[in-house]
Amino acid sequence: MDGHVFHKVVSSERRLREVLGEPGERAVGKERPRLDEHCRAFIAQSPFLILGTANAAGQCDVSPKGDEPGFVKVLDEGHLAIPDRIGNNRLDGMRNVLDNPHVGLIFLIPGREDTLRVNGRAWIIEDDALLEAMTMKGKRPPFAIGVEVEQAFMHCPRAFMRAGLWKPETWPDPRAVPSMAQMLWDQLPRRPAFASAEAYEADQRRRLQTLY
Repeated sequence: MDGHVFHKVVSSERRLREVLGEPGERAVGKERPRLDEHCRAFIAQSPFLILGTANAAGQCDVSPKGDEPGFVKVLDEGHLAIPDRIGNNRLDGMRNVLDNPHVGLIFLIPGREDTLRVNGRAWIIEDDALLEAMTMKGKRPPFAIGVEVEQAFMHCPRAFMRAGLWKPETWPDPRAVPSMAQMLWDQLPRRPAFASAEAYEADQRRRLQTLY
């Protein structure tokens, strides 16, 4: 069992191909080693991306990044930069990049069910001119993540279509899951210094008004 609860574990690509077959010509041919005009246009309209990283031991992290469309700067067909805005200072993804430069990105545009995938190598950068260009609401990001593109391609919309992600009528009731403030109230070893979870949530909402 090797410490897990799974009984039929696939251990080779051959088994995957036996069941799923080979990728089609379009799936293979759409991959690009650089950002063409269509990739650059997609990034320019995207207000949100997901950054995947892993440390030297292979432990993974996925981090959301978001801002106004165009917040990611495409420097040329082979390079882009992502500003690092104010956050919780866990630095999970940034610490991973220091250990292992390989990253994966998925760019989203609200309302569109296709996404843009970009894979490459990353660095944490402090280039003054670039950080100045990323200033938002008077706040310059202290760092950015610079990426050298190795692969770029559009990803089909099946997952979004199955999820109904942009169809409010299919969304579950968000109240079915406790709020983040309630979760933290229950999970933290020492509860925040508030009278109740509701008071803590009100404080969290007030703090989130300062986005930059």
